[in-house]
Amino acid sequence: MSKLVLVIFVTFYTTISFGQDLTKPGDQRDEYRNPQDTLSTGERKSTGISKIKNKDTKIQDYLIISVDRDTMYVDTTLSIQKQYKHNYLRKDNFGLMPFSNIGQTYNSLTYNFQNTSLIPNFGARARHFNYMEVEDINYYRVPTPFTELTYKTAFEQGQLADSFFTVNTSPQFNFSVAYKGLRSLGKYQHLLTSSGNFRFTTNYQTKNKRYNMRGHIVTQDLLNEENGGLQDDQVINFESGDPEFIDRSILEVNLDEANGNGAENILKGKRFLLDHNYKIVRKKDSLSKNQLSIGHIMSFEDKYYEFTHSRAVSSLFGDAFNTSGLKDRATIEHFHNQLQLNYSNNIIGDLQFNVASDNYNYGYNKVVILPESTITNRLKGNIYSAGGKYHKKYKKFELHGELGINIAGDFDGNYIKGTASFNLNEDLSAIVSINHSSKAPNYNTLLYQSDYIDYNWRNNFNNTETQQLVFHLKSKKIADIKVDYTTISDYTYFKKDAAGIPEGDFVPLKAFQNNKSISYLRLKLSKEIKVGKFALDNTILYQNVQDENHVLNVPEFTTRNTLYYSSHLFKKAMYLQTGITLNYFTSYNMNAYDPVLAEFYVQNDREFGDFPRLDFFINAKVRQTRIFIKAEHFNSSFSGYNYYSAPNNPYRDFSIRFGIVWNFFL
Repeated sequence: MSKLVLVIFVTFYTTISFGQDLTKPGDQRDEYRNPQDTLSTGERKSTGISKIKNKDTKIQDYLIISVDRDTMYVDTTLSIQKQYKHNYLRKDNFGLMPFSNIGQTYNSLTYNFQNTSLIPNFGARARHFNYMEVEDINYYRVPTPFTELTYKTAFEQGQLADSFFTVNTSPQFNFSVAYKGLRSLGKYQHLLTSSGNFRFTTNYQTKNKRYNMRGHIVTQDLLNEENGGLQDDQVINFESGDPEFIDRSILEVNLDEANGNGAENILKGKRFLLDHNYKIVRKKDSLSKNQLSIGHIMSFEDKYYEFTHSRAVSSLFGDAFNTSGLKDRATIEHFHNQLQLNYSNNIIGDLQFNVASDNYNYGYNKVVILPESTITNRLKGNIYSAGGKYHKKYKKFELHGELGINIAGDFDGNYIKGTASFNLNEDLSAIVSINHSSKAPNYNTLLYQSDYIDYNWRNNFNNTETQQLVFHLKSKKIADIKVDYTTISDYTYFKKDAAGIPEGDFVPLKAFQNNKSISYLRLKLSKEIKVGKFALDNTILYQNVQDENHVLNVPEFTTRNTLYYSSHLFKKAMYLQTGITLNYFTSYNMNAYDPVLAEFYVQNDREFGDFPRLDFFINAKVRQTRIFIKAEHFNSSFSGYNYYSAPNNPYRDFSIRFGIVWNFFL
């Protein structure tokens, strides 16, 4: 099936590529709804923007189009937000606690249960932070070729690099090619990370603008050696601060290749997507708008998660079928087809009705027979669904709606989402949204197989039900305030359950479903205060969970505060930012990490947190180059060795890292 989809996609792309008429560029931005400029005139004056060689070409002509067709243009400025996004994920990671080595997983300090999906997620969620989903892929339209090169140092024998290139061969046709690669050895034993994310995108529009096509090919492989965290007696050595153990490579870990029990896991996948539509009726002038179009989205994704272990360790994972050469491999093939009917009218707004089919095939290549049960090897079938979308904008008011429901198949599911926004004035806007969702739990909670005996199960869980209400107030003068309240029923999680097990015996990890309702409140406030060339950027998150069984654990307060100085230097040849960032969260029962599943699980035995992380940074912009220098966690040696990313997994020590982002406009 994957080969067939690839042949269809490449044939379609090749036909269009060789059929282009290379004419002069023209402005087609009216075809993209909701333009969102990333810069204001004032921001361009203060930070400076890269000059384009062609004087008739503006930076606003270099467009980035999201999967929802929201449009922004390339931002080459230097801001504190760019500092937050200059990391492995290439996005703001507030609310995530990184592990010690770049490319490892992140412990979540906050959760958003808003959902518009109708099928279960693949497992190994701890491996998916850098796995690029459909919504992470952008499309482009540029008047001249555009290139972005990103580099950042890693930890011991490695680096992170992300290279991107896009060009329009004509006003109608664009393609882009990008690759992000990482290799980092890490400071602790047996913690190598190696990953690669290849992306190819293309979009095409006929001259009469009736037919539009876009698509992408993405291949990804994310490899991590797993050391299982520090041994319990080594935790004491780490926290002691003894100079003998400052060299972290001498601390003994639970899984170590040198002792014959090395382990690693890998998530690998490829995805092909084609999204195209044709306008049947197209009438648009200054007084009226009347459009009718049909659309089709086709995607195929094939991925697997694999855990390998050279020698079984029963003290950590229980008894195994084999004593050596352990290998667990879960695969998923997902083929998605959606047909759309779209209608737009000045009075009614934008309407869409869609029907979709999803063919899924998840599982393993064998059946596991246990003394008390038999674990099947596959969950496969078809799901047929229907849904719709609505959008209407009138003066300062805007309304969005979306719904979907599974009408046939093995998994039930439905969702409804509504958002209303109102611009009170040029500075102040308010957004209210509601979201209801019913969705089957992740595949690996329903079915899992492993060479470790206790990691084999087949569960019949109920759908997880969520209801969320969100209020968002945006104002540069006042603050950015966001409040959301969520109720969750039948929440699914992993936990070690010692019920009925004699003290001292191995406690297995299992998937469970909560039998109580959970209430979850979040209040997030963001505000930047500027005085002359100094600024204080603040983000504060308050969370409150009402949960009788204590299965959803989050810190009560999480904060990030950055005090920095900005100024032009050398007759405005350089723009400089320098300052200090504080990251902090209160202590709580932090989730533990399991390397077999690549999942976090609930633990209520010990609290972690209540330690500050201070970073000193110097950022500079010279012409089209942005330079980032950061002294990460420089307080590690004098504020106490109690910093953890997860139980038995310390956060990184003080380190100095260098990075660069370089833009080219040809």
